[in-house]
Amino acid sequence: MPARLDFTDVSHAYASTPVLQGVSFHVEPGAIACLLGASGCGKTTVLRCIAGFEPVLSGTVALDGEVMSAPGVSVAPERRRIGVVFQDYALFPHLTVAGNIAFGLRDASAAESAARVSELLEMVGLGALGNKYAHELSGGQQQRVALARALAPRPQLLLLDEPFSNLDVEMRERLSVEVRDILKREKTTAVLVTHDQNEAFNIADMIGIMRNGRIEQWDTPYQLYHEPRTRYAAEFIGQGLFLPGNVLDDGRIRLEVGEFVPDVAPQWPAGTAVDVLLRPDDVLHDDSSAMQAMVLHKAFRGAEFLYTLQLPHGGQVFSLVPSHHNHAIGEKIGIRLELDHLVAYPRDPAAEQVRG
Repeated sequence: MPARLDFTDVSHAYASTPVLQGVSFHVEPGAIACLLGASGCGKTTVLRCIAGFEPVLSGTVALDGEVMSAPGVSVAPERRRIGVVFQDYALFPHLTVAGNIAFGLRDASAAESAARVSELLEMVGLGALGNKYAHELSGGQQQRVALARALAPRPQLLLLDEPFSNLDVEMRERLSVEVRDILKREKTTAVLVTHDQNEAFNIADMIGIMRNGRIEQWDTPYQLYHEPRTRYAAEFIGQGLFLPGNVLDDGRIRLEVGEFVPDVAPQWPAGTAVDVLLRPDDVLHDDSSAMQAMVLHKAFRGAEFLYTLQLPHGGQVFSLVPSHHNHAIGEKIGIRLELDHLVAYPRDPAAEQVRG
């Protein structure tokens, strides 16, 4: 059965250097969670604490209510029923694909082991490659073998440490979707570590943005993108630019492109200077609109252009526009805003406009 993971108020340090500072999150049985952040933020250390490779200074790590780690408590990694998929795959070069997958099934009978290996080979799309060796496989195939080997003993929890980082962009995106399907089919609780937003969005039910050893926001991918709680989360996720505004007496926010009602009434007094986050999908190209913006930059993406537009009073916004609307640099185009989620933060004079 998939396990519930409770990672509660955990701190950890290497020598005298704090790495994790009161980190808490919970993963429901069968859910896929992701820790997303820049290098050095502590996300891999969280994985190592869950696996039992590192002790905790404070807090608890528990699976289905059973404490695995706490100050003075450390269940051995091999007794935690946790599978791990490493960044470098760590396949055994002297074993075949089938032998690698069967490695974790030493307590099963020969018939049970053979049946499970056959099942997993088909599940990961390697049914005809059981007799091959690691050096005969592509990177994507090796990753599938590593995943099948970790899933073979039916772990309660699966940990994946930057599992797609050695693959090219196209393979990474395709394999992340396949891995999600496999984990859901196996009903396996999983925690993934990555620095790649697209990868996190493709695979995860819940994402925790990590920063300086803390969780900045723990939420669904949709909420993280549309309703980031902090400016850091807003800047880290997706693409966007900030437009200056001011809070009015009735709580609306005035921008140079109009007045808008925030999703949640701000607690700031009238006159407060704020920065409003605008995503590319908030700014729509509309030839019939009286509001004009000048094309500063354009990035062709096949089906669409990502335009950087300058507003009449100098503000800049992004806009995603179907690629048959091919406008020249310096040309003015009509736009309108659809702000289903208006996200604002108190003005930060030192903050630069962010391109995500």
